[in-house]
Amino acid sequence: MTNDTLHAIAALVPPGSRVLDLGCGDGSLLAHLQQHKGCTGYGVELDDSNVHACVQRGVNVLQLNLDLGLSVFADQSFDVVLQIDTLQHLRNAETMLRETARVGKTGIVAFPNFAHWPNRLSILQGRMPVTKRLPYQWYDTPNIRVGTFADFADLAQKNKLQVLDSFGLQDGQEVRLWPNALAGTAVFKFQRTA
Repeated sequence: MTNDTLHAIAALVPPGSRVLDLGCGDGSLLAHLQQHKGCTGYGVELDDSNVHACVQRGVNVLQLNLDLGLSVFADQSFDVVLQIDTLQHLRNAETMLRETARVGKTGIVAFPNFAHWPNRLSILQGRMPVTKRLPYQWYDTPNIRVGTFADFADLAQKNKLQVLDSFGLQDGQEVRLWPNALAGTAVFKFQRTA
């Protein structure tokens, strides 16, 4: 995650929040939130080297497989649950989206937007896209699914999630005009409807 992206996501998290960061990687976002916004919470990560990096940063981390769910957490036990570049790696993406809304008062999701115009151009040329945001060839990508800004808006509605804010990110800058075409990353802040 670039520093610009980290700051854009961190801006969505209220100061002092209790945060759960799903697929937290090396813990850099949660460490930033702790240091600069007075947040507390946990990261969830599977990779051994990332778990070690979290510990080195002073981030509380649980080593869990997200495909097994979040049953270890009670309803509404966090102010904010983050899924930054996690959703596209999960087999149970829709279930984890509902779990995010269950354990958190607010959820924030960010993922590569497959509808970004360079990706569309690659498809028109008969090739799967390889970009800075999607740097893998089709045969070695860790992404098991692709989605677009518009697809997530539909998924949120289907799962009775109220979108509080949504925008794209491109080179660390917010994109609010035509984010489905002009942004490499889709960002959504949402909560469960009553």
